Amino acid sequence: MKISRLAMENFMIFDHLDVNFSPDINVISGENSTGKTAVIKLLYSLLKGYTEACSSRGDVTKDKIEAALVEKLQGVFRPDNDAVGRLVNRRQGSSHTDISLDMADNGSVKIGFGTKREKHIDIEDTFPPDIQETSPVYIPPKEIISATENFGSLYSDYHIAFEETYYDLTRLLERPLRKGPNTSEQRRVLKSFEQIVNGTIIQKDKKFYLKVKGAGEFEMGLVSEGYRKIATIMYLILSGSLSKNAVLFWDEPETNMNPKMIRPLVDAIIELSRMGVQVFVTTHDYFVQQCFNMAALYSNPGNERKKLLKYKFLSLYKDENNNIRFEQQEALSDLTHNAVMEEFDSLYDREQEMLYGRG
Repeated sequence: MKISRLAMENFMIFDHLDVNFSPDINVISGENSTGKTAVIKLLYSLLKGYTEACSSRGDVTKDKIEAALVEKLQGVFRPDNDAVGRLVNRRQGSSHTDISLDMADNGSVKIGFGTKREKHIDIEDTFPPDIQETSPVYIPPKEIISATENFGSLYSDYHIAFEETYYDLTRLLERPLRKGPNTSEQRRVLKSFEQIVNGTIIQKDKKFYLKVKGAGEFEMGLVSEGYRKIATIMYLILSGSLSKNAVLFWDEPETNMNPKMIRPLVDAIIELSRMGVQVFVTTHDYFVQQCFNMAALYSNPGNERKKLLKYKFLSLYKDENNNIRFEQQEALSDLTHNAVMEEFDSLYDREQEMLYGRG
């Protein structure tokens, strides 16, 4: 199942948002405090909460779905006192939020709640039962694979000031490897990542190691954080968590990545999408934007065997009244608001002025 549309009114910093998504790759950019992470966290919370409700034991009732969605919103966004009403836009006149998530197969879920709500939401849904086959995966900016051995049990038993995305990721990393050989699609994606880290990922008793060609095994805490994030993706592919039924949300994949790693990283994400994974990426990075844009503009020349992917570039920005607005295009170059490119151009102009002076 693929996410096709998100519409919301008065959610957090947004007064309005209504955006359509690509079934393949979606790249979200904008300045700080324009809501990039809030968008993918909301998408993840709704999809993950719903799939957890449907995969739990017993009948799937409306009350069970409501409870699962509330718990996921609480865990991912961490409002004070677990009051979901604190997620309503707090500008004057805002007292209620309405959110609608649509899937490509016409399934949808609509929720709403007011500022005075704490642990209840209004819900209307038409998701089919096989929604539980969808696998939402969220990769936060900070890595967690080096702490997987202890983090899961600590999070379960104690109140730790971490968003639930880290705990969900830990639970996925704790899964054992699936039996049988990797598929051709898995091998193709893994090859792209293995070229970046010059090795493979292995797991022993919830401890992860990077096996580097010609150098042996290194504990995950001894390798760079950028490599740890790539190792995370590699294990999720090996364990089957990232498969054709997955939806991947990756918040700022460029974090702790050398610019030389960006192109092979984007190439690997593209291979994931060709495998069937729907991808949502947030970024502040010029290289990430441009690599995806080049793929969108020049992909698949003369190669009919490869799946032709669809791209969607979403730009979030503030208008003259400091309201969050959005723009969406199928090519990055068609956006009229692009904070990353605007700053790149500004830096170039400053350099020219220093070199040649005014006029």
